[in-house]
Amino acid sequence: MPHEPSAMTDEELVRSVLAGDRERFEELVERYQARLINYLHRLVRDVDEAHDLAQEVFVRVYQALDRFDPQYRFSTWLFRVAQNAAIDVIRKRRFRLVPLGRTDPDAPDGGRELEVPDLGPSAQDRLEGSERDVRVRAAIDGLPWEYRELIVMRHYGELAYDEIARTKGMPLGTVKNKLFRARQLLKAALASEA
Repeated sequence: MPHEPSAMTDEELVRSVLAGDRERFEELVERYQARLINYLHRLVRDVDEAHDLAQEVFVRVYQALDRFDPQYRFSTWLFRVAQNAAIDVIRKRRFRLVPLGRTDPDAPDGGRELEVPDLGPSAQDRLEGSERDVRVRAAIDGLPWEYRELIVMRHYGELAYDEIARTKGMPLGTVKNKLFRARQLLKAALASEA
């Protein structure tokens, strides 16, 4: 029988799960599921893949719960596992680069023009958000990976600066500087569209 949501901290819930109350893990999932899916969606840019990946992350975390170090916040550890899972997915997506406009009649495709998939925001994303949100998302997606990841962790994952520093293994000052630079790049990108 599921527990009613409690006022227990994440770390207390982890201790409870490790002590045998396995159903308490469900409360951790409920606390972080939406933020985690949002975070993963921003990284992998596919909502279905983000949902699947979030489930995978929760399974990994559950299976490794006995290795959780309580001196750190649970959320930091969870988002670190998620970050590593997203990086694995992104690495597997290697697009083969081909020249556009090839018209070689000896080519296996008969020399037709190549069609390249649109990797921008989907129509569903455009419909779900306002015009401004779409512009902001596109600008974030256009950032170099190191900046995009930090913006996503801070603003979509809602991680504190110190949590990001621990998750990324960076000094706090470096995280703050990179986030400042990322915001400057975003501001410039959005200003150039206006």
